[in-house]
Amino acid sequence: MNNMSSKLKKLKDLERKLTVSVPVEDYENKYTGKLSKIKSTAKLDGFRKGHAPNDVLKQRYGDSIHYEVLNELIQESYPKELQEQDIKPASSPAISIESEDPIKPISYSAVFEVFPEIKPKLSRWKSFEKSKITLDDSDIDLAIDDILERYCEWQKVERVAQEKDQVVIDFEGKIDGEGFEGNESKDFKLVIGSKSMIPGFEDNLVGKKSAESFSFKTNFPEDYFKKDLAGKEVEFFITVHEVQEMHKAKIDKELFEKLAMDDVSDEKSFRLEISKRMEGEITQQEKSLTKESIYETLLQSNDFKVPNATVNEQAELMRKDSLMRMGQTNENAPEDLFPVEDFKENAEKRVRLDLLFSALIQKYQLEVKEEDLNAFIDEEAEKYKDADQFRSWIQSQPQQLDQYRMVILENLLIEKLDSALKSKVKVIKFSELANK
Repeated sequence: MNNMSSKLKKLKDLERKLTVSVPVEDYENKYTGKLSKIKSTAKLDGFRKGHAPNDVLKQRYGDSIHYEVLNELIQESYPKELQEQDIKPASSPAISIESEDPIKPISYSAVFEVFPEIKPKLSRWKSFEKSKITLDDSDIDLAIDDILERYCEWQKVERVAQEKDQVVIDFEGKIDGEGFEGNESKDFKLVIGSKSMIPGFEDNLVGKKSAESFSFKTNFPEDYFKKDLAGKEVEFFITVHEVQEMHKAKIDKELFEKLAMDDVSDEKSFRLEISKRMEGEITQQEKSLTKESIYETLLQSNDFKVPNATVNEQAELMRKDSLMRMGQTNENAPEDLFPVEDFKENAEKRVRLDLLFSALIQKYQLEVKEEDLNAFIDEEAEKYKDADQFRSWIQSQPQQLDQYRMVILENLLIEKLDSALKSKVKVIKFSELANK
């Protein structure tokens, strides 16, 4: 394409309008080529193959050739002009044909968003919080008790149900006398106090016994995730089949095997192993909380516009992820289940962080060396029984390796920001963290 010209105009915020003019010769060359190709194969009444006059061919195929040529010219010229002007679009363009007269230069406009130019600011006045989590004996006691409850046995009892009992029930829910999706279940096991059902449901099971049938009314929460049920009164019809009492697991060899504690032989070493595992969890939690605080500090110091299209894409990804966790797909989920608008705020934050992340990597000229990647792979491999097999497998997974590189880059960046920003220590009790 020769003598092509373009003009870039700034619209609102990150919106840009690129107007492109394509020479008549480019149009004519493509049009003539396509017409000749059709002429060589066209079979028209009254004419031998390949001998139909151009005027007849234009009358028959002219419009379709015209729009095909226009489309090709746009597809070829648009990316070229973006490259020429060093434009990095953040969204697909909205194309408008401004002039399509074949005897004049073809002109069209493309409206799109661009990524912002970011010069990260690192405020020495705003401080991030370095989290320090404390652990005491009572936290270990609670953790052990939780494990013993998790690996408990349930035994049938002939008494009324109470808090922490497990009941086996049939239930059916009705709103204004009508059923709804997920309104009933048979032989449903429920631990009273687990808060796995809507408020009021579990409370009404306390004091009930085997073979007892009853009903009660309660309300779905106003913020219930299924909008068609939110705030509505529901009547449940219950039949209790069994009341079961919890018998906590014993601290013995059988429990050690279930927990994959090969080097644990008694209660003392069991407690030490639990403490060790909790310390490892605490280290990860401290890193995670500190990282969140660093990024929050960055966001407070760097206010800039982000592309709406990118935010919308991120919000849609977040919605799909939430649906997947609920066992739903985008196609079969109700429209009011996780509306995409509910994710916009977090999506914008995520996009802003990603852009800052990219800009800061360039600022500090960070890169992942081969030895860094190998060290990370070795660390991951230790989590598997056959470490060598994992190492061999991961080398054939380019997408996973790219994710590892991003994690390493993030860790390198956190180290840089830790020294570049002001910080203060925030002490958190493990029990406070567990209750969040």
